[in-house]
Amino acid sequence: MIQAIQTLLTSLAISFDLPILDWIQANLQCGILDVLMPIITYFGEDGIGWIAWAVLLLFFKKHRKTGLGMAFAMIIGLVVCNMTLKPLIGRIRPYDFQAELGITIDLLVHGLHDYSFPSGHTIASIEAATVILINNKKMGIPAMILAVLIAFSRLYLYVHYPTDVLVSIVLGVAIAFLANWLAGLCYRNFKKGKYEKTA
Repeated sequence: MIQAIQTLLTSLAISFDLPILDWIQANLQCGILDVLMPIITYFGEDGIGWIAWAVLLLFFKKHRKTGLGMAFAMIIGLVVCNMTLKPLIGRIRPYDFQAELGITIDLLVHGLHDYSFPSGHTIASIEAATVILINNKKMGIPAMILAVLIAFSRLYLYVHYPTDVLVSIVLGVAIAFLANWLAGLCYRNFKKGKYEKTA
């Protein structure tokens, strides 16, 4: 099963992923984006920006459930993405793939030589933004715009394949709904227990 997935991803890298990445490099790359994309992608680095956002929300009673949902989502995403799928699938980064073909890619960020599939930046961003969007559309729309920009930045910077990002978006949304349900369950039980103690 794993070998079949690896074979499929290798085939997609040549027929689908690399042509898209090369098209982005040829048609969208410019000085402004060369400056902005590394900054945008940094917000998703290790989920730091989203973790900070979640912690901030926990301080406000109105948004506490959202902050808890984001925390659950990022923990689940870490287990699913970084601890399970990445080492299991073992997909090399697109610039390393190109290097094996004798093509050198000039990166705007430091090269990463861990595995590529799925995209940790994208999963963390999409799952966190989706939890926010579920609970608060006013705050969720700009959060989702940022998440999409972070996902795109991974392609612009040539550090992920499009299939990494697409699968990560699907996983991120699914994890967000699961995490939001868990947060709601915990929050309701906590409030119920607190009410019973004071009754």
